Amino acid sequence: MERYEIKNGAFNDFFHTGTKPYQRDNVAKFLEKYKEEASDLSREDAFNLNYMLQDNWEYATDSLAFSKRSLGKHIYKRPSDFYYYRDEVFDVHVNPVLYFQGGMESGVDRVPFRNTRGIAIHGSIDRKVGFYTTLATTDLVFPTWVDSYVKSHGAIPGQGFWKRYGDDGYNFFSARGHLSFEATKHIHVQMGHDSHFIGEGLKSFVLSDFSNPFLFLRINTKIGKVDFTNLWGQMTADIITSRGVPTDGRYPQKWFSFHRLGVNLGKKINVGVFESVMASKADWNYFNPIIFYRWVEHQLGTPDKVMLGTDVKWHPAKGMQVYGQFVLDEFVFDEFFSISGDGSSRNKHGVQLGYKYIDVAGVNNLDLQLEYNQARPFTFQEKFDYQSYTNYRIPLTHPRGANFREALAVMAFQPLPRLTLRGTFMYQLYGADPTETDNFGGDILKSRVQTSTGLYGNYIGQGIKNKVGMATLHAQFMLRQNLFIDLSQTLRRDYSDGELTSKTSYGQLALRLNMGRFDQHF
Repeated sequence: MERYEIKNGAFNDFFHTGTKPYQRDNVAKFLEKYKEEASDLSREDAFNLNYMLQDNWEYATDSLAFSKRSLGKHIYKRPSDFYYYRDEVFDVHVNPVLYFQGGMESGVDRVPFRNTRGIAIHGSIDRKVGFYTTLATTDLVFPTWVDSYVKSHGAIPGQGFWKRYGDDGYNFFSARGHLSFEATKHIHVQMGHDSHFIGEGLKSFVLSDFSNPFLFLRINTKIGKVDFTNLWGQMTADIITSRGVPTDGRYPQKWFSFHRLGVNLGKKINVGVFESVMASKADWNYFNPIIFYRWVEHQLGTPDKVMLGTDVKWHPAKGMQVYGQFVLDEFVFDEFFSISGDGSSRNKHGVQLGYKYIDVAGVNNLDLQLEYNQARPFTFQEKFDYQSYTNYRIPLTHPRGANFREALAVMAFQPLPRLTLRGTFMYQLYGADPTETDNFGGDILKSRVQTSTGLYGNYIGQGIKNKVGMATLHAQFMLRQNLFIDLSQTLRRDYSDGELTSKTSYGQLALRLNMGRFDQHF
Protein backbone atom coordinates (compact mmCIF):
# COMPACT_ATOMS: atom_id res chain seq x y z
CA MET A 1 0.00 0.00 0.00
CA GLU A 2 2.79 2.43 0.91
CA ARG A 3 4.62 1.56 -2.28
CA TYR A 4 1.77 2.65 -4.55
CA GLU A 5 1.19 5.88 -2.66
CA ILE A 6 4.87 6.76 -3.10
CA LYS A 7 4.80 5.68 -6.74
CA ASN A 8 1.82 7.96 -7.27
CA GLY A 9 3.71 10.88 -5.76
CA ALA A 10 0.81 12.12 -3.62
CA PHE A 11 -1.07 11.02 -0.50
CA ASN A 12 -4.23 8.99 -0.89
CA ASP A 13 -7.62 10.38 0.14
CA PHE A 14 -8.76 7.47 2.29
CA PHE A 15 -6.27 6.91 5.12
CA HIS A 16 -2.89 7.93 6.52
CA THR A 17 -0.32 5.19 5.93
CA GLY A 18 1.50 5.98 9.19
CA THR A 19 -1.28 4.48 11.35
CA LYS A 20 -1.60 0.71 11.03
CA PRO A 21 -3.50 -1.57 10.59
CA TYR A 22 -5.67 -0.23 7.77
CA GLN A 23 -9.40 -0.74 7.22
CA ARG A 24 -10.30 -3.15 4.41
CA ASP A 25 -12.90 -0.83 2.87
CA ASN A 26 -10.38 2.02 2.65
CA VAL A 27 -7.80 -0.31 1.13
CA ALA A 28 -10.25 -1.37 -1.60
CA LYS A 29 -11.20 2.26 -2.36
CA PHE A 30 -7.58 3.29 -2.71
CA LEU A 31 -6.68 0.32 -4.91
CA GLU A 32 -9.60 0.87 -7.26
CA LYS A 33 -8.83 4.57 -7.64
CA TYR A 34 -5.16 3.91 -8.22
CA LYS A 35 -5.90 1.18 -10.75
CA GLU A 36 -8.25 3.49 -12.64
CA GLU A 37 -5.85 6.45 -12.74
CA ALA A 38 -2.51 4.67 -13.25
CA SER A 39 -1.33 4.68 -16.83
CA ASP A 40 2.02 2.93 -16.56
CA LEU A 41 1.29 -0.30 -14.68
CA SER A 42 3.87 -3.01 -15.15
CA ARG A 43 2.76 -6.61 -15.40
CA GLU A 44 3.89 -7.13 -11.81
CA ASP A 45 2.02 -4.05 -10.52
CA ALA A 46 -1.17 -5.13 -12.26
CA PHE A 47 -0.81 -8.53 -10.61
CA ASN A 48 -0.22 -6.98 -7.17
CA LEU A 49 -3.23 -4.69 -7.42
CA ASN A 50 -5.49 -7.54 -8.45
CA TYR A 51 -4.06 -9.70 -5.64
CA MET A 52 -4.83 -7.07 -2.98
CA LEU A 53 -8.29 -6.35 -4.41
CA GLN A 54 -9.08 -10.06 -4.29
CA ASP A 55 -8.07 -10.07 -0.62
CA ASN A 56 -10.71 -7.37 0.00
CA TRP A 57 -13.20 -8.29 -2.72
CA GLU A 58 -16.28 -7.79 -0.52
CA TYR A 59 -15.55 -4.04 -0.51
CA ALA A 60 -14.61 -3.73 -4.18
CA THR A 61 -16.97 -2.30 -6.77
CA ASP A 62 -15.06 -3.95 -9.63
CA SER A 63 -16.37 -7.27 -10.88
CA LEU A 64 -13.50 -9.53 -9.78
CA ALA A 65 -13.00 -12.98 -11.25
CA PHE A 66 -14.03 -16.07 -9.34
CA SER A 67 -11.46 -18.75 -8.65
CA LYS A 68 -10.49 -21.03 -11.52
CA ARG A 69 -9.51 -23.76 -9.06
CA SER A 70 -12.52 -24.04 -6.78
CA LEU A 71 -13.23 -27.26 -4.90
CA GLY A 72 -16.89 -28.06 -5.33
CA LYS A 73 -19.46 -25.28 -4.95
CA HIS A 74 -18.20 -23.70 -1.73
CA ILE A 75 -14.45 -24.25 -1.21
CA TYR A 76 -12.20 -21.56 -2.74
CA LYS A 77 -15.01 -20.11 -4.79
CA ARG A 78 -13.04 -16.87 -4.39
CA PRO A 79 -9.20 -17.04 -4.64
CA SER A 80 -8.75 -15.42 -1.21
CA ASP A 81 -11.32 -17.42 0.78
CA PHE A 82 -11.33 -21.07 1.73
CA TYR A 83 -15.01 -20.58 2.54
CA TYR A 84 -17.33 -17.58 2.63
CA TYR A 85 -21.00 -16.86 3.08
CA ARG A 86 -22.57 -13.53 2.20
CA ASP A 87 -26.12 -12.22 2.22
CA GLU A 88 -27.77 -8.89 3.09
CA VAL A 89 -27.22 -9.38 6.82
CA PHE A 90 -24.24 -11.66 7.43
CA ASP A 91 -20.83 -11.76 5.77
CA VAL A 92 -18.18 -14.27 6.92
CA HIS A 93 -14.83 -15.39 5.48
CA VAL A 94 -12.97 -18.42 6.85
CA ASN A 95 -9.37 -19.34 6.07
CA PRO A 96 -6.79 -21.82 7.38
CA VAL A 97 -3.51 -20.45 8.76
CA LEU A 98 -0.38 -22.56 8.21
CA TYR A 99 3.36 -22.01 8.58
CA PHE A 100 5.70 -24.98 8.05
CA GLN A 101 9.37 -24.07 8.13
CA GLY A 102 12.64 -25.92 8.52
CA GLY A 103 16.21 -24.73 8.51
CA MET A 104 19.86 -25.38 9.29
CA GLU A 105 22.27 -23.24 11.29
CA SER A 106 26.01 -23.62 11.16
CA GLY A 107 27.69 -24.94 14.29
CA VAL A 108 24.37 -25.90 15.91
CA ASP A 109 23.17 -29.47 16.40
CA ARG A 110 19.49 -28.66 16.82
CA VAL A 111 17.30 -28.02 13.75
CA PRO A 112 15.38 -24.73 13.79
CA PHE A 113 11.79 -25.21 12.62
CA ARG A 114 8.27 -23.83 12.89
CA ASN A 115 4.94 -25.65 12.80
CA THR A 116 1.89 -23.36 13.00
CA ARG A 117 -1.71 -24.42 12.45
CA GLY A 118 -4.75 -22.23 12.87
CA ILE A 119 -7.80 -20.48 11.50
CA ALA A 120 -8.67 -16.87 10.63
CA ILE A 121 -12.22 -15.52 10.42
CA HIS A 122 -13.42 -12.06 9.45
CA GLY A 123 -16.67 -10.52 8.30
CA SER A 124 -19.51 -8.18 9.22
CA ILE A 125 -23.07 -8.03 10.50
CA ASP A 126 -25.61 -5.73 8.80
CA ARG A 127 -22.64 -4.23 6.91
CA LYS A 128 -22.12 -2.10 10.02
CA VAL A 129 -20.29 -4.15 12.66
CA GLY A 130 -17.07 -5.80 11.57
CA PHE A 131 -15.28 -8.66 13.31
CA TYR A 132 -11.97 -10.47 13.03
CA THR A 133 -10.31 -13.31 14.90
CA THR A 134 -7.39 -15.64 14.40
CA LEU A 135 -6.51 -18.70 16.46
CA ALA A 136 -3.32 -20.71 16.04
CA THR A 137 -1.00 -23.07 17.87
CA THR A 138 2.74 -23.19 17.23
CA ASP A 139 5.69 -25.47 17.98
CA LEU A 140 9.11 -24.12 17.07
CA VAL A 141 12.84 -23.97 17.65
CA PHE A 142 14.45 -20.57 17.04
CA PRO A 143 17.84 -19.82 15.49
CA THR A 144 20.42 -18.99 18.17
CA TRP A 145 20.21 -15.16 18.22
CA VAL A 146 16.39 -15.17 18.45
CA ASP A 147 16.58 -17.85 21.15
CA SER A 148 19.00 -15.67 23.13
CA TYR A 149 16.63 -12.72 22.87
CA VAL A 150 13.70 -14.81 24.12
CA LYS A 151 15.68 -16.15 27.06
CA SER A 152 16.96 -12.72 28.09
CA HIS A 153 13.46 -11.19 28.02
CA GLY A 154 11.49 -14.22 29.20
CA ALA A 155 8.94 -13.73 26.41
CA ILE A 156 8.52 -14.37 22.69
CA PRO A 157 8.20 -11.24 20.51
CA GLY A 158 4.66 -10.86 19.23
CA GLN A 159 3.37 -13.71 21.40
CA GLY A 160 4.24 -13.43 25.09
CA PHE A 161 3.28 -16.56 27.04
CA TRP A 162 4.95 -19.82 26.06
CA LYS A 163 5.60 -23.37 27.24
CA ARG A 164 8.58 -25.60 26.70
CA TYR A 165 8.65 -27.83 23.65
CA GLY A 166 11.30 -30.53 24.01
CA ASP A 167 14.72 -29.43 25.22
CA ASP A 168 15.24 -26.38 22.99
CA GLY A 169 11.82 -25.45 21.62
CA TYR A 170 8.77 -23.40 22.50
CA ASN A 171 5.05 -23.95 22.23
CA PHE A 172 2.44 -21.19 22.34
CA PHE A 173 -1.20 -20.54 21.52
CA SER A 174 -2.05 -17.33 19.66
CA ALA A 175 -5.40 -15.54 19.74
CA ARG A 176 -6.20 -12.13 18.31
CA GLY A 177 -9.55 -10.52 17.62
CA HIS A 178 -11.49 -7.28 17.45
CA LEU A 179 -14.88 -5.72 16.75
CA SER A 180 -15.27 -2.49 14.79
CA PHE A 181 -17.98 -0.13 13.59
CA GLU A 182 -18.46 3.29 12.04
CA ALA A 183 -19.77 5.56 14.79
CA THR A 184 -20.28 8.33 12.22
CA LYS A 185 -19.20 8.98 8.66
CA HIS A 186 -15.81 10.16 9.91
CA ILE A 187 -15.30 8.23 13.19
CA HIS A 188 -14.24 4.58 13.26
CA VAL A 189 -14.25 2.63 16.55
CA GLN A 190 -12.39 -0.62 17.15
CA MET A 191 -12.00 -2.72 20.28
CA GLY A 192 -10.19 -5.99 20.75
CA HIS A 193 -6.90 -7.74 21.46
CA ASP A 194 -4.27 -7.05 18.81
CA SER A 195 -1.13 -5.11 17.81
CA HIS A 196 -0.58 -1.66 16.29
CA PHE A 197 2.16 0.17 14.41
CA ILE A 198 2.80 3.90 14.03
CA GLY A 199 5.19 5.15 11.35
CA GLU A 200 6.51 4.60 7.84
CA GLY A 201 9.68 2.73 8.74
CA LEU A 202 10.89 -0.82 9.21
CA LYS A 203 11.01 -0.06 12.94
CA SER A 204 9.11 2.47 15.07
CA PHE A 205 9.99 4.63 18.05
CA VAL A 206 6.36 5.57 18.68
CA LEU A 207 4.55 2.21 18.80
CA SER A 208 5.34 -1.07 17.02
CA ASP A 209 3.80 -4.53 16.63
CA PHE A 210 6.93 -6.24 17.99
CA SER A 211 5.55 -6.83 21.48
CA ASN A 212 2.66 -9.00 22.61
CA PRO A 213 -0.89 -8.07 21.46
CA PHE A 214 -2.84 -6.19 24.12
CA LEU A 215 -6.42 -5.28 24.99
CA PHE A 216 -7.28 -1.96 23.33
CA LEU A 217 -9.92 0.57 22.39
CA ARG A 218 -9.10 2.63 19.34
CA ILE A 219 -11.01 5.59 17.91
CA ASN A 220 -9.87 6.96 14.57
CA THR A 221 -11.29 10.25 13.34
CA LYS A 222 -10.56 11.37 9.78
CA ILE A 223 -11.87 14.67 8.44
CA GLY A 224 -10.34 15.82 5.20
CA LYS A 225 -6.58 16.03 5.59
CA VAL A 226 -6.69 15.55 9.37
CA ASP A 227 -6.36 12.12 11.00
CA PHE A 228 -6.73 11.82 14.79
CA THR A 229 -6.04 8.48 16.49
CA ASN A 230 -6.86 7.67 20.12
CA LEU A 231 -5.68 4.41 21.62
CA TRP A 232 -6.19 3.07 25.14
CA GLY A 233 -4.69 -0.25 26.18
CA GLN A 234 -4.27 -2.60 29.11
CA MET A 235 -0.82 -4.20 29.06
CA THR A 236 1.10 -6.83 30.98
CA ALA A 237 3.66 -5.12 33.22
CA ASP A 238 5.54 -8.26 34.25
CA ILE A 239 5.14 -12.02 34.36
CA ILE A 240 5.39 -14.68 37.05
CA THR A 241 7.96 -17.38 36.34
CA SER A 242 9.11 -20.61 37.90
CA ARG A 243 12.53 -21.92 36.89
CA GLY A 244 12.51 -19.49 33.97
CA VAL A 245 9.12 -20.55 32.59
CA PRO A 246 5.92 -18.42 32.69
CA THR A 247 3.39 -19.85 35.14
CA ASP A 248 -0.24 -19.41 36.05
CA GLY A 249 -1.15 -16.47 38.27
CA ARG A 250 -2.51 -12.98 37.95
CA TYR A 251 0.20 -10.95 36.21
CA PRO A 252 0.71 -7.27 37.14
CA GLN A 253 -1.03 -4.96 34.68
CA LYS A 254 -0.47 -1.39 33.51
CA TRP A 255 -2.45 1.07 31.40
CA PHE A 256 -1.46 2.87 28.22
CA SER A 257 -3.07 5.97 26.70
CA PHE A 258 -2.00 7.38 23.35
CA HIS A 259 -3.16 9.96 20.86
CA ARG A 260 -1.70 11.14 17.58
CA LEU A 261 -2.76 14.00 15.34
CA GLY A 262 -1.66 13.68 11.72
CA VAL A 263 -2.14 16.38 9.09
CA ASN A 264 -1.47 16.35 5.34
CA LEU A 265 0.13 19.66 4.41
CA GLY A 266 -0.83 19.55 0.76
CA LYS A 267 -0.11 16.36 -1.17
CA LYS A 268 3.59 16.05 -0.34
CA ILE A 269 4.11 16.48 3.42
CA ASN A 270 2.47 14.75 6.37
CA VAL A 271 3.27 15.76 9.95
CA GLY A 272 2.12 13.92 13.03
CA VAL A 273 2.46 14.77 16.72
CA PHE A 274 1.81 12.26 19.47
CA GLU A 275 1.62 11.97 23.23
CA SER A 276 1.41 8.85 25.39
CA VAL A 277 1.28 7.96 29.05
CA MET A 278 2.13 4.68 30.78
CA ALA A 279 0.50 4.33 34.20
CA SER A 280 0.78 1.60 36.81
CA LYS A 281 -2.84 2.23 37.83
CA ALA A 282 -5.91 2.86 35.68
CA ASP A 283 -7.14 6.46 35.84
CA TRP A 284 -10.22 7.82 34.07
CA ASN A 285 -8.52 11.21 33.69
CA TYR A 286 -6.49 9.75 30.82
CA PHE A 287 -9.64 8.68 28.99
CA ASN A 288 -10.22 12.25 27.78
CA PRO A 289 -9.35 11.91 24.07
CA ILE A 290 -8.24 15.48 23.43
CA ILE A 291 -6.60 16.71 26.62
CA PHE A 292 -2.87 17.23 27.12
CA TYR A 293 -1.72 14.22 29.17
CA ARG A 294 1.23 16.03 30.72
CA TRP A 295 -1.14 18.53 32.29
CA VAL A 296 -3.29 15.69 33.70
CA GLU A 297 -0.22 13.96 35.10
CA HIS A 298 0.83 17.18 36.86
CA GLN A 299 -2.67 17.80 38.24
CA LEU A 300 -2.86 14.29 39.66
CA GLY A 301 0.61 14.50 41.15
CA THR A 302 1.46 11.10 39.64
CA PRO A 303 4.87 9.86 38.46
CA ASP A 304 3.27 8.31 35.34
CA LYS A 305 5.54 8.06 32.32
CA VAL A 306 4.64 10.59 29.61
CA MET A 307 6.31 10.65 26.20
CA LEU A 308 6.03 13.20 23.40
CA GLY A 309 7.13 13.09 19.81
CA THR A 310 6.58 13.76 16.16
CA ASP A 311 6.77 11.91 12.87
CA VAL A 312 6.94 13.21 9.33
CA LYS A 313 6.92 11.95 5.76
CA TRP A 314 7.72 13.93 2.64
CA HIS A 315 7.48 13.06 -1.05
CA PRO A 316 10.23 15.23 -2.59
CA ALA A 317 9.73 13.67 -6.02
CA LYS A 318 7.55 11.05 -7.62
CA GLY A 319 8.69 7.63 -6.50
CA MET A 320 10.59 8.92 -3.45
CA GLN A 321 9.80 9.36 0.22
CA VAL A 322 11.78 10.76 3.14
CA TYR A 323 10.42 9.91 6.59
CA GLY A 324 11.42 10.23 10.21
CA GLN A 325 10.44 10.12 13.88
CA PHE A 326 11.57 11.93 16.99
CA VAL A 327 10.50 10.86 20.49
CA LEU A 328 11.29 12.67 23.71
CA ASP A 329 11.44 10.89 27.05
CA GLU A 330 12.84 13.64 29.29
CA PHE A 331 13.66 17.24 28.50
CA VAL A 332 16.06 19.66 30.16
CA PHE A 333 16.58 22.58 27.77
CA ASP A 334 20.22 23.44 28.57
CA GLU A 335 21.34 19.82 28.51
CA PHE A 336 19.44 18.93 25.36
CA PHE A 337 20.91 21.79 23.33
CA SER A 338 24.33 21.73 24.98
CA ILE A 339 27.22 21.96 22.49
CA SER A 340 29.76 20.80 25.05
CA GLY A 341 28.69 17.17 24.77
CA ASP A 342 28.28 16.68 28.51
CA GLY A 343 26.24 13.50 27.92
CA SER A 344 23.45 14.09 30.41
CA SER A 345 21.51 10.96 31.34
CA ARG A 346 18.38 13.15 31.22
CA ASN A 347 18.91 13.75 27.51
CA LYS A 348 16.69 10.78 26.62
CA HIS A 349 15.32 10.60 23.10
CA GLY A 350 15.09 8.46 19.99
CA VAL A 351 15.55 9.47 16.34
CA GLN A 352 14.67 7.77 13.07
CA LEU A 353 15.47 8.91 9.54
CA GLY A 354 14.53 6.93 6.43
CA TYR A 355 14.37 7.05 2.64
CA LYS A 356 12.37 5.04 0.10
CA TYR A 357 12.98 4.93 -3.64
CA ILE A 358 10.40 3.14 -5.80
CA ASP A 359 11.38 1.77 -9.24
CA VAL A 360 15.06 2.59 -8.76
CA ALA A 361 16.64 4.17 -11.85
CA GLY A 362 13.46 3.48 -13.81
CA VAL A 363 13.60 -0.30 -13.28
CA ASN A 364 10.07 -1.57 -12.70
CA ASN A 365 9.48 -3.10 -9.26
CA LEU A 366 13.02 -2.52 -8.02
CA ASP A 367 12.66 -0.72 -4.67
CA LEU A 368 15.15 0.56 -2.10
CA GLN A 369 14.67 1.50 1.55
CA LEU A 370 17.34 2.96 3.84
CA GLU A 371 16.79 3.61 7.54
CA TYR A 372 18.81 4.91 10.48
CA ASN A 373 17.68 4.55 14.11
CA GLN A 374 19.25 5.59 17.40
CA ALA A 375 18.13 5.87 21.02
CA ARG A 376 20.19 7.40 23.80
CA PRO A 377 20.88 5.48 27.03
CA PHE A 378 17.99 5.23 29.51
CA THR A 379 15.32 6.15 26.93
CA PHE A 380 12.03 4.32 27.69
CA GLN A 381 13.23 3.38 31.21
CA GLU A 382 11.38 4.68 34.28
CA LYS A 383 12.07 5.25 37.98
CA PHE A 384 8.96 3.48 39.24
CA ASP A 385 7.73 -0.10 38.85
CA TYR A 386 5.65 -1.08 35.86
CA GLN A 387 6.04 2.15 33.89
CA SER A 388 8.73 1.25 31.37
CA TYR A 389 7.74 1.42 27.72
CA THR A 390 7.23 -2.34 27.47
CA ASN A 391 4.48 -4.93 27.25
CA TYR A 392 4.98 -8.48 28.51
CA ARG A 393 8.69 -7.67 29.02
CA ILE A 394 9.13 -6.82 25.33
CA PRO A 395 9.82 -3.22 24.15
CA LEU A 396 6.81 -1.43 22.70
CA THR A 397 9.01 0.26 20.13
CA HIS A 398 12.41 -0.88 18.84
CA PRO A 399 13.50 -4.45 19.73
CA ARG A 400 16.91 -3.23 20.93
CA GLY A 401 15.38 -0.95 23.57
CA ALA A 402 17.85 1.94 23.99
CA ASN A 403 21.58 2.80 24.00
CA PHE A 404 22.08 1.86 20.33
CA ARG A 405 22.59 2.98 16.76
CA GLU A 406 21.31 1.01 13.79
CA ALA A 407 21.50 1.21 10.00
CA LEU A 408 19.19 -0.82 7.75
CA ALA A 409 18.99 -1.28 3.99
CA VAL A 410 16.41 -3.28 2.04
CA MET A 411 16.49 -3.89 -1.71
CA ALA A 412 13.43 -5.64 -3.17
CA PHE A 413 12.92 -6.78 -6.76
CA GLN A 414 9.91 -8.43 -8.34
CA PRO A 415 11.11 -9.86 -11.66
CA LEU A 416 7.96 -11.95 -12.14
CA PRO A 417 4.40 -11.41 -10.87
CA ARG A 418 4.64 -14.28 -8.38
CA LEU A 419 8.35 -13.98 -7.48
CA THR A 420 9.88 -11.42 -5.12
CA LEU A 421 13.58 -11.23 -4.23
CA ARG A 422 14.72 -9.27 -1.20
CA GLY A 423 18.03 -8.40 0.41
CA THR A 424 18.02 -7.03 3.97
CA PHE A 425 21.17 -5.68 5.60
CA MET A 426 21.55 -4.52 9.20
CA TYR A 427 24.33 -3.02 11.29
CA GLN A 428 23.93 -2.29 15.01
CA LEU A 429 26.13 -0.76 17.68
CA TYR A 430 24.80 -1.05 21.20
CA GLY A 431 25.93 -1.00 24.80
CA ALA A 432 25.22 -4.01 27.02
CA ASP A 433 25.34 -4.35 30.80
CA PRO A 434 28.35 -6.32 32.13
CA THR A 435 26.22 -7.94 34.86
CA GLU A 436 22.55 -8.30 35.76
CA THR A 437 22.89 -5.62 38.45
CA ASP A 438 24.49 -3.03 36.15
CA ASN A 439 22.44 -0.47 34.24
CA PHE A 440 24.13 1.41 31.40
CA GLY A 441 20.80 2.35 29.79
CA GLY A 442 20.11 -0.35 27.21
CA ASP A 443 17.77 -2.71 29.09
CA ILE A 444 14.58 -0.67 29.42
CA LEU A 445 13.12 -3.08 31.99
CA LYS A 446 15.62 -1.84 34.57
CA SER A 447 15.00 1.02 36.96
CA ARG A 448 16.11 4.48 35.86
CA VAL A 449 17.23 5.19 39.44
CA GLN A 450 19.67 2.30 39.73
CA THR A 451 22.16 3.41 37.08
CA SER A 452 25.81 2.45 36.76
CA THR A 453 26.82 5.92 35.54
CA GLY A 454 26.66 9.48 36.76
CA LEU A 455 24.38 12.25 35.59
CA TYR A 456 26.89 13.30 32.90
CA GLY A 457 29.30 11.55 30.58
CA ASN A 458 26.77 9.15 29.05
CA TYR A 459 27.04 8.13 25.41
CA ILE A 460 25.57 5.59 23.00
CA GLY A 461 27.44 2.30 23.27
CA GLN A 462 28.47 2.70 26.91
CA GLY A 463 28.86 -0.47 28.92
CA ILE A 464 30.12 -3.41 26.87
CA LYS A 465 30.25 -2.18 23.29
CA ASN A 466 28.68 -4.67 20.88
CA LYS A 467 28.51 -4.62 17.09
CA VAL A 468 26.22 -6.77 14.96
CA GLY A 469 26.32 -7.26 11.20
CA MET A 470 23.53 -9.21 9.55
CA ALA A 471 22.50 -9.90 5.94
CA THR A 472 19.56 -11.93 4.62
CA LEU A 473 18.78 -12.88 1.03
CA HIS A 474 15.16 -13.96 0.64
CA ALA A 475 13.15 -15.36 -2.27
CA GLN A 476 9.37 -15.58 -2.08
CA PHE A 477 7.12 -17.31 -4.62
CA MET A 478 3.32 -17.20 -4.50
CA LEU A 479 1.86 -20.57 -5.51
CA ARG A 480 -1.69 -19.26 -5.27
CA GLN A 481 -3.51 -16.49 -3.38
CA ASN A 482 -1.72 -16.09 -0.01
CA LEU A 483 0.14 -19.40 -0.32
CA PHE A 484 3.90 -18.74 -0.37
CA ILE A 485 7.15 -20.64 -0.56
CA ASP A 486 10.01 -18.84 1.23
CA LEU A 487 13.71 -19.55 0.80
CA SER A 488 16.29 -17.48 2.63
CA GLN A 489 19.90 -17.43 3.74
CA THR A 490 21.15 -15.33 6.67
CA LEU A 491 24.70 -14.45 7.68
CA ARG A 492 25.29 -12.88 11.09
CA ARG A 493 28.37 -11.69 12.99
CA ASP A 494 28.45 -10.49 16.61
CA TYR A 495 31.40 -8.62 18.13
CA SER A 496 31.82 -7.71 21.80
CA ASP A 497 34.54 -5.20 22.76
CA GLY A 498 36.18 -5.85 19.39
CA GLU A 499 36.24 -9.65 19.71
CA LEU A 500 34.20 -11.93 17.43
CA THR A 501 31.78 -13.75 19.76
CA SER A 502 29.37 -15.33 17.30
CA LYS A 503 29.47 -16.24 13.63
CA THR A 504 26.53 -18.04 12.13
CA SER A 505 24.94 -18.96 8.82
CA TYR A 506 21.26 -19.85 8.77
CA GLY A 507 19.24 -21.16 5.82
CA GLN A 508 15.54 -21.93 5.85
CA LEU A 509 12.73 -23.14 3.60
CA ALA A 510 9.10 -22.45 4.49
CA LEU A 511 5.56 -22.91 3.27
CA ARG A 512 3.05 -20.45 4.69
CA LEU A 513 -0.62 -19.80 4.09
CA ASN A 514 -2.47 -16.64 5.17
CA MET A 515 0.36 -15.64 7.48
CA GLY A 516 3.12 -13.03 7.35
CA ARG A 517 6.82 -13.79 7.62
CA PHE A 518 8.44 -13.34 11.04
CA ASP A 519 11.12 -10.63 10.98
CA GLN A 520 14.35 -11.87 12.60
CA HIS A 521 16.41 -8.71 12.12
CA PHE A 522 17.11 -7.70 15.70
